[in-house]
This record gives sequence, C-alpha cells and structure tokens, in this order.
Amino acid sequence: MSITQTTRRMPLQGRSQETVQKVLAATIAMLGAGQSVERLTTASIAQAAGVSVGAVYRFFPDKQAIVDAIALNHMDQFQEAIAARIMLAFPPDAGAFLAAVLDGFTEYLCAHPDFRTVAFGAAGGGRHVSRLTRDAYAGAGDVMEMVRSVLIEAYAVDITDAFELRMRIAIEIGDRLIGYAFEQDGALARTAVIEEAKRILALTLFSP
Repeated sequence: MSITQTTRRMPLQGRSQETVQKVLAATIAMLGAGQSVERLTTASIAQAAGVSVGAVYRFFPDKQAIVDAIALNHMDQFQEAIAARIMLAFPPDAGAFLAAVLDGFTEYLCAHPDFRTVAFGAAGGGRHVSRLTRDAYAGAGDVMEMVRSVLIEAYAVDITDAFELRMRIAIEIGDRLIGYAFEQDGALARTAVIEEAKRILALTLFSP
C-alpha cells in the first residue's frame, strides 16, 4: 500500500500530489527531529508544509491518517530493503532468516527516527500507528506475506493453522520487544534485547 492510497482523494495528480508530499515531508521532518506525535497538530503540519489547513484536510481526515500514511510508506520501503538484503546473503535456515529480518527492521528503525517515533513512541510518549494500520503491515501485509513465502519455499515450513497462530503470537512478542529495545540506554543494551528477542521468537515459531 502506498501513501497515496491512504488519502481522501485518488488518484492524485499534479499540484494535489505535490501537496500530499509536502504534508508528509513536513511531518516526517518534525518527527525525525524528535517532536512527539502528541505535540503535532494539523495546523503545525500545515505551517511547516507551507500549505493551508484546508489543504491538509482535503487529503487527510485527521492527524492519525497522516501518521498511518507515513507508517505504511515506510513498511513498503522496508520490504524492498529486506528483500534485497536477503537476496545478497541468503540465510542458511529459518532461524537465521528470522534473525536477518529482525536485524534489518532494527537497522531500518535506527535509520528512520520518524518511523520509530510513530511505531514505538518518542520519549515520554506512546505508540501512534492505529491498530488497523499496524495489523495491515504486521499481520497481513506484504512484509508478512514475503516472510510466509520464504518460509514455505526456501525452508519447507508447513504453514498450518497452528503455525499461523504461532506467527500471530510471535508478531505481538516481537513488537513489544523491539519497542523495549529502543527504550534502552545505548546501542549495547538495545542489541542485547534484540538478541534475546531472536532467541525467544525462534523458540516460539520453530520449537516442536
């Protein structure tokens, strides 16, 4: 799903597309600079984007829609990045594949503080991606479909109903542990949490 699919009017052309990109770019810049989602308003976004508040509302019904559009766009970018990473050095087994996905996602979050803020919260704030949007990219979106396909085709994993349940549980565990990792003070502490997350998720998914 692309960012334009989350806006009110589709398809977007010319000046309309330019307005959407200005709104998203301004929001990304503010979030990347450390501003919390709680402090954002449609008025402050419009001012930073150099457009009117009415122009913002023309394409986004509220602030949440802007945040969700940013999250979905990042997940599209992450899918491309992790696919390229896996193809360059294909993991030898399913556990190593899972670890590569987790490492890739952690690195992506480090490189994109705006996404980290909306997905896991800034200091003193909570998460801000809507549950519907998080489920779309975490549970049933293109990234998870890619993971399922690789598990089936490369590692002959039998995706039974029981395994699907394990995957849903693993997603919830992983989501919380990644958030906890980014609450740590420093890269070493964060890495320690991520390494433990790999172990826990591998046990959840692949233990008999």
